[in-house]
Amino acid sequence: MKIKEIHLSKFKRFTDLHITDIPESAKLVILVGPNGCGKTSVFEGLNHWYKSFGFFRYGQKDYYIKEGDKETINKDNWYKEQVKVIAYDLSLSNREDIHGKLYFRTAHRNEPDFTTSQLSKQGDPKENIKFDTLMSTDMSVSENYQRLVSNTLSGVYDTNNDNKSVKDLRDELVGKIKQSLNNVFDDLQLTSIGEPLINGSFYFTKGCSENFHYKNLSAGEKSAFDLLLDLVIKATYFNNTVYCIDEPEAHMHTALQSRLLSEMYKLIPDNSQLWLSTHSIGMLKAAKELEEQHPHTVCFLNFTDIDFDASVTIHPSTIDATIWNKFLELAFGDFAKLIAPQRVVFCEGTLQGRKIKNFDAQIYGRIFSSKYPDTSFISVGSCSEIENADNVSMRIITEVLKNSEIIKLVDRDDKSNEEIKDLNKRGIKVLQKRHIECYLWDDEIIKKLCCSKNKEDKIAECLAAKNDAITESVKRGNPTDDIKSASATIYTEIKRILALTQCGNTKEAFLRDAIAPLITSDTQIYRELEIEIFE
Repeated sequence: MKIKEIHLSKFKRFTDLHITDIPESAKLVILVGPNGCGKTSVFEGLNHWYKSFGFFRYGQKDYYIKEGDKETINKDNWYKEQVKVIAYDLSLSNREDIHGKLYFRTAHRNEPDFTTSQLSKQGDPKENIKFDTLMSTDMSVSENYQRLVSNTLSGVYDTNNDNKSVKDLRDELVGKIKQSLNNVFDDLQLTSIGEPLINGSFYFTKGCSENFHYKNLSAGEKSAFDLLLDLVIKATYFNNTVYCIDEPEAHMHTALQSRLLSEMYKLIPDNSQLWLSTHSIGMLKAAKELEEQHPHTVCFLNFTDIDFDASVTIHPSTIDATIWNKFLELAFGDFAKLIAPQRVVFCEGTLQGRKIKNFDAQIYGRIFSSKYPDTSFISVGSCSEIENADNVSMRIITEVLKNSEIIKLVDRDDKSNEEIKDLNKRGIKVLQKRHIECYLWDDEIIKKLCCSKNKEDKIAECLAAKNDAITESVKRGNPTDDIKSASATIYTEIKRILALTQCGNTKEAFLRDAIAPLITSDTQIYRELEIEIFE
């Protein structure tokens, strides 16, 4: 099912609201606006329509009718005219037509813990009403656990599955959940569902922590897992449906919000729609990117600065510069002005993974935090991403931090002098050496490391070890100035020669915690970097 038009009359805070012209191609509909603007009331309208026309459950008139209009509404048939829904290519003339056509998740999702020791048969969720109002607390994880196990057991006794192994049946649903979780989280994995009749729950692995209970997830991890699990399980029942999810971003940081929405978009059947209410920059960023990747499949309904006491018609907004700036204003408001640094330096490096996450930014921060406390270093990807004028992450930060100086910094790599001149003309600064490792492993800093450990007699040996590592790297086909390729060997040898302990378990940690602090304002390397970045 896909919605074309909604009409809300004297309902909640709306006097007369038309939402219209939603294209049939729309798979994702985003309701954007500040708290209290009416986004949830639209979902309440859809839920009321679904209950009253599909299940003859009307709720309380005083809850739904707009203040000031309660006495003018027919007391017996008040529920008939408040909400009208028009869908594409779908008759909604009788109760059976409506069952399973809408599905709701509230903004109050909270199930901190569960363990089951018995299984119960789960009915068809399409034949039940989940919420009387969307102010209800939404607890779905334990129910979905029961459904997951029940559906898997049912598959064992289905003769159509005689040629499938038990593992195949188990992985049909569990495997989908695992994959979705892997798509959203870098290092969180679903490892098992326990023993359903003894300690039935979801168990996870993260880093060195193995097979820990669902209750030990963070609030953000629980919230994301809840939504992914629910979509995977419910898609088998609600496969021609409008999914309405109020504020899916609860408890999550911006990057997680963005990845979660992209995965939810994938999980929604193509003949269905996903409606979300949000004021999250992470969700808005992901929705904008999805529209760019899949044109005409994402709609934005802008609820900002609208007087709903008057008759109003909302059409889907085009994400042009004006609308996007309004969304940014909405997401950050005046808060950005309070925390905005004087200067932001976009540098190379990844925000993903664990070992080298944000490495370059961390190094620069360690070196310059004392003299330049109002400068923030942000790793945003490769040099090509920094050089790309349309990089969404940089555009967002640049738009929000309009009063901050923005510096773009890339590594030298193999860039020619002409390429560097061209980048400089575009306002992009280039390191004079190939990459940050060239500065970190400079002879001056290695000598200072030896002196700081009272092992001046080891300077020559350490420098020789560095040169040997570079020689071996060149033999492998790397350029002579590619210190990064020799970095692991240099780290191992210097650590051995100086008999260093508890100084970093990886070369990245060693460079960050032991080497970067040695690049101080009295060193030549510090002065070189300072000129290249700040002047």
